[in-house]
Amino acid sequence: MTQEKDLCPLFGTCGGCQYLDIPYERELVLKGENLKSLFKEALPTGEEVFEPVEPSPEALHYRSRLDLTLRKRNNGERQMGFMVPGTQRLQEVSACLLARREINDFLPALKEQAVAKLPDNYRVANLVVRVGEEGKVFWGGIGRRSLRMEEEDYFWVKVRGRKIFYSLDTFFQANHSILEKIVSRIDALVPWKKKTVFLDLYSGVGLFGIALADRAGEVVMIEESTDSVKLAAYNVRHHHLEHVRILEGKVETHLPEVLKEAAGKPCVGLIDPPRGGLAASAVETLVNAGDLKSLFYLSCSPESLVRDLKGLTQTAWRVQKVLPFDFFPRTQHLETLVWLVRT
Repeated sequence: MTQEKDLCPLFGTCGGCQYLDIPYERELVLKGENLKSLFKEALPTGEEVFEPVEPSPEALHYRSRLDLTLRKRNNGERQMGFMVPGTQRLQEVSACLLARREINDFLPALKEQAVAKLPDNYRVANLVVRVGEEGKVFWGGIGRRSLRMEEEDYFWVKVRGRKIFYSLDTFFQANHSILEKIVSRIDALVPWKKKTVFLDLYSGVGLFGIALADRAGEVVMIEESTDSVKLAAYNVRHHHLEHVRILEGKVETHLPEVLKEAAGKPCVGLIDPPRGGLAASAVETLVNAGDLKSLFYLSCSPESLVRDLKGLTQTAWRVQKVLPFDFFPRTQHLETLVWLVRT
């Protein structure tokens, strides 16, 4: 019987996958055990708060985005592929078992187009290639503003019946197949009320704020990236969501004033920070946000998550549930949602 590792000639060399040589069910168990072990070392968290790792509906060909390096060697040869972690070595790639099939089909054309576009004085270019739910593929990475897109070309994914638009130059989750699961889980846990103020912090293009907009009386998104704010505003306009507003800037700058305006209303927050986690000032702001009674922390880095939770739970917050979601099957990465309640 053919194993997944036998389907990929790069397994063990490119550094992208770690679990192709074991059954997916076993991978989920290992990831859950590793997460519990990390929490146990850093936080006094009871076993009862952990839920099993939620599997991805698709364990292969789920990635809607690939980041590749195009490099010109001294002999003039062009190579395209992944940089091997911890080295200066480039592993050439003609197909990836995790990438969506539309991207794999496009890779030969991508190399041809990128080589033709690469200026003579460029030795290295970092390429981004993405595919939307309708199957169209776009790429960029050579030249200024090469990741900019026209509105009519924006990618989209439908979550809870709403199209969420994003572009080459904005962050967006690469595994679309699991988005409905995580949004529905958050929806089920929140004690929504007619006047609930939903704070989508580090909101990106507005995935959670848009998908859950009908559940709250008011939605406030806070996002620092100008490109993401532009797409978030487009999403709000597209769906005519007059009760959703966007604030551009840092969470720690805007949140105190937002909470002051929402005084007396039930407030629910969701934070989805970059891999490095929260700045110390953001932790302090969330600790002192007394009107915020329920908080969800979504993290792609268990290490920075645990560090931030130590600061949040010292005085203000208690971990209610830890809900891992396997956004990145067959790799070592794990997305973790933590539900915290005010003590």
